[in-house]
Amino acid sequence: MLTRVKSAVANFMGGMMAGGSNGDHSGGSDLPLKYPYSRPEFLGLSPDEVECSADHASRPIVIVKETKRLPWATGYAEAINAGKSALNEDQARCEVLVIKRKPGGNPTSSQIPMTRRRSSLPNGEGVDPPSCSDRTEDLMLNYWALFDGHAGSGAAVMASHLLHHHVALHLQEVLEILCTPNLLAPTCLGEEPINHHLTPTSQRALTRAASLRGAAGAPCSPGSPPTRFFTEKKVSQESLVIGAIENAFKDMDMQIEKEKGVYNISGGCTALAVVCLLGKLYVANAGDSRAIIIRAGEVIPVSAEFTPESERQRLQFLAYMQPQLLGNEFTHLEFPRRVQRKEVGKRMLYRDFTMSGWAYKTIEDDDLKFPLIYGEGKKVRVYPLGQYEHGADDVLVLGSDGLWDVLSNQEAAEAVTSFLANCNPDDRHRYTMAAQDLVMRARGVLKDGGWKISNDRLGSGDDISVFIIPLTHASKQN
Repeated sequence: MLTRVKSAVANFMGGMMAGGSNGDHSGGSDLPLKYPYSRPEFLGLSPDEVECSADHASRPIVIVKETKRLPWATGYAEAINAGKSALNEDQARCEVLVIKRKPGGNPTSSQIPMTRRRSSLPNGEGVDPPSCSDRTEDLMLNYWALFDGHAGSGAAVMASHLLHHHVALHLQEVLEILCTPNLLAPTCLGEEPINHHLTPTSQRALTRAASLRGAAGAPCSPGSPPTRFFTEKKVSQESLVIGAIENAFKDMDMQIEKEKGVYNISGGCTALAVVCLLGKLYVANAGDSRAIIIRAGEVIPVSAEFTPESERQRLQFLAYMQPQLLGNEFTHLEFPRRVQRKEVGKRMLYRDFTMSGWAYKTIEDDDLKFPLIYGEGKKVRVYPLGQYEHGADDVLVLGSDGLWDVLSNQEAAEAVTSFLANCNPDDRHRYTMAAQDLVMRARGVLKDGGWKISNDRLGSGDDISVFIIPLTHASKQN
């Protein structure tokens, strides 16, 4: 966040990752750098090329030189700003990750539960599809992300290096559940399994009886059983993935804030991340970047910007709320059912006010308090790839605000659609060229001392970064 207030009220999915400016990434602090400034690794730029890309006068459009560096023939292009900051404060990341089972079932938090894999071919051929058919297999996912730095590039550089690791760590926590098709997430890990020998009617009766048992009792009494209106909620595997991504954003935000006291990490940043896992695209956004799907010429928004204007009421409400008022009697956490004393020390499903998905936490005494729900926060959008037939021109477009400041969803979609229509469907460079064209349309050309786009409008003076991801390859992989 740019300020402590923003960090408090917008946490991970509501705004920018931990901010507070301490100068640009290249200097302004006696602390060592966490990561040196660079352009995205997949661009493969030399130091001289990085320097040339930072020319504010010519604003060169930089594209991927080797398409095999990105899976599915993904296209990428970027251009630096017109002089508002010394460095390009946008960052990008693209990875193919393999989530591995916990070593001995009990990994430490410092372990990185994945390996990085890239296809040797630009269309992703040769990469096994992301599947997890039994408990012994690993789980593969594709990951793309854009980060827009504010008041420096340091936080964006750090998030580009680490956010996917946080995603992998949280997905590993629920890997065995994800690897069991059609399994509903158990409310509490380690609890007695459902008796499959009972008839469905008998099982429902037992579940209902358990939820109603001991309906009387004071809400804040630690030994009181669940109240009558607490029926158990059914939590899907999809919402576990959402919860993992949401928690990864929150952990990344907390890590940046913590390490600013140790390293020179300038500014804050927005984050737009896409995870393709088990046949679905999960799109998470914190900030004012944006993602749209173009399918058969139709525009489908798959993210929502977080800005002070769009979240005014929620910001005012959370600023008004004082958490200490809940401390003696209530908990702000939500659980699928009322927590019981015997479950202290076990891991149970929960969600915080910043989450729309679910995750597991170890139950503590404070969790026995009566729950108070006061908001769901931002949502991760989910797009089911397998429900649609995708053609070669159907794509997912990710762009930083430098693109969307001057082009509407419809204008961007029309530009991409018209460009791809004139390309050979088998050309593996078509998506990179489409990304280059889209950045060009947003940047414009230098005319009369300024950057102008169509109809003589002002072009974007901000950093511009664009991914164009072909959904036809995503469908093949799933």
